[in-house]
Amino acid sequence: MTSGQSSAVESSVDALRGEVTGLDSRSVESSIDLGDDELNSFVADGMEKCEKLLIRELDQGASFVTDKVKHLALAGGKRVRPMFALLASRYGERPGCDDVIKAAIVVEMTHLATLYHDDVMDEAEKRRGADSANFRWNNSVAILAGDFILSAASRLMASLGVKTVKHFSEAFGDLVTGQMRETIGATSGDEIEHYLNVIHEKTAVLIRSAGFLGAMHAGTPAPIQQALATFGEHLGMVFQIVDDMIDIFSDTSESGKTPGTDLREGVHTLPMLYAMEGDRKENQRLREMLRSPLSTDADVEEALALIAATDARARTVAKVEEHADAALKALEALPDNSTTNALRALLGFTMARVG
Repeated sequence: MTSGQSSAVESSVDALRGEVTGLDSRSVESSIDLGDDELNSFVADGMEKCEKLLIRELDQGASFVTDKVKHLALAGGKRVRPMFALLASRYGERPGCDDVIKAAIVVEMTHLATLYHDDVMDEAEKRRGADSANFRWNNSVAILAGDFILSAASRLMASLGVKTVKHFSEAFGDLVTGQMRETIGATSGDEIEHYLNVIHEKTAVLIRSAGFLGAMHAGTPAPIQQALATFGEHLGMVFQIVDDMIDIFSDTSESGKTPGTDLREGVHTLPMLYAMEGDRKENQRLREMLRSPLSTDADVEEALALIAATDARARTVAKVEEHADAALKALEALPDNSTTNALRALLGFTMARVG
């Protein structure tokens, strides 16, 4: 980036953060004031419909199955994807219609299913403050619960038409590719490119789908659908990179998270990868330490201090700003109205979590 571009991005970031009020990173839907009473009411009503449909669809089946598949849904979550689908639908002739609600929940259920499977692969014990399904029951139950949720999503998707099914077949292929890519590792040797590809496929693609399907089922023109999809793609990249920054740089009292979880799990995120580059003693020591997961509090504290002593934070923020700038550019194709301002606020919320 040139200095002029960097200044422009920083100005955009500052403006975004100024639009966001009453932030609580653990509850998107209840904390963002979208700046318009009618829009706030529309989103609140739509989110309530989404929540009811989600639980109703997951409650279809034998009770010994449904109590497992509702486990994570009832534990809460930010519901960023349904909210984005609802906002995207505002640009069409049928904002918040039944098909928009269905599409939003297909996306959310797919996301939920991947969480069950991810927790098995990561051997996680907690998710959203509750016991993970694999920890509460076992790996087999968690995998089957995720599979059941995908079957429920497919049932709902069937009512939305062939175009939606085709879109989701491609999106789900990307999700699985991202998980496989992460599992196999950086075969090309470029770990930063590998990381960015993984989060694009595992996170950004599904948020992109929420915007695209919300817009499509509301009857928006194709260029608007594309602009919202592009915005969602970059919003997803910002969301995941910021999440990874919180794990390294956050204050527990503010984020509610314990820093260093990824270090303990041996997951190399962007701040770590940047911190390991270079020939300074901090870089060299980190490369030595991060060859395997860290098992002691002392090692985690040392690694966090070493990362803080490098330029990793500044470089990671620059990557966040790069995607935020691309997201803002996508919004230029949309009408300048309260909904577009709300999308800026959603992006601003996501960025403000960096602190």
